[in-house]
Amino acid sequence: SQYLPIEGLAAFNKATAELLFGADSPVISEQRVATIQGLSGTGSLRLAAVLIERYFPGAKVLISSPTWGNHKNIFNDARVPWSEYRYYDPKTVGLDFEGMIEDIKAAPEGSFVLLHGCAHNPTGIDPTPEQWEKIADVIQEKNHIPFFDVAYQGFASGSLDQDAASVRLFAARGMEIFVAQSYSKNLGLYSERIGAINVVCSSSDTAARVKSQLKRIARPMYSNPPIHGARIVANVVGDPALFGEWKAEMEMMAGRIKGVRQKLYDSLTSKDKSGKDWSFILKQIGMFSFTGLNKNQSDNMTNKWHVYMTKDGRISLAGLNLAKCEYLADAIIDSYHNVS
Repeated sequence: SQYLPIEGLAAFNKATAELLFGADSPVISEQRVATIQGLSGTGSLRLAAVLIERYFPGAKVLISSPTWGNHKNIFNDARVPWSEYRYYDPKTVGLDFEGMIEDIKAAPEGSFVLLHGCAHNPTGIDPTPEQWEKIADVIQEKNHIPFFDVAYQGFASGSLDQDAASVRLFAARGMEIFVAQSYSKNLGLYSERIGAINVVCSSSDTAARVKSQLKRIARPMYSNPPIHGARIVANVVGDPALFGEWKAEMEMMAGRIKGVRQKLYDSLTSKDKSGKDWSFILKQIGMFSFTGLNKNQSDNMTNKWHVYMTKDGRISLAGLNLAKCEYLADAIIDSYHNVS
């Protein structure tokens, strides 16, 4: 038969779990990860949401305020209750860390906490390594289950290992975790719908049972996943030459975005005489950046300067080149200071 098995391409599942946790991770050698290929990040999140609805009845999912727009719909459609935890602080255009910790502490024990592994979408604001440690402490104290969405591995810092550090920290503590993965961005496989859901369990026996239940969910939903993109991932990761080439390209691409951030920051600080601190541009990471502009200011960016962005003040830095940084800085300064 030309169909893949329900759980997807075995070589892909092996490669994707190793890429995420590290090939030498005990969770891999002890066979404690249930991995099944899903329909990119969205489909993988949806499989996990159904698993939660079915086997953790009444459990709530905590999602960051703000989060990726589709997260709410995915849980709504799977009939999983969710609430928000504080994340974005408009005053600093940074992380409301105290609020985040308080809200995770206040949630009923055994809740699922949805975390963005790296390059938080839409804000571009990530916790520091020290903050991740504290987040892990609180989640462990409360017996919550961390649920990572990893859509940008290698795409944020340029390093696959660095971008998986948050997930690996939790895995190293022996915690049970859910991780959804997507290859749309980092391998440009948008329309191939290639991703995976990984469930790290306390034993290999539990992992085998969880995998079997995930397959039971997938079978009536879409039967089996697509093969073409899965083979691409397995081939790239499995061939040292291709793997090296991919890593170099990601480093170059992430480096370009960092260069654009630096140029935008330099342009803003040299042009803006108000003394405003624009350093949040450098602290944020990944494709997107929250500018701290409100709806009226964002409208001014579009109507007066012809800069198109979402109304919450998010810009895509992947679409910005060095030559346009000066112009963008002028538009941001005008909108920030002259529109309330």
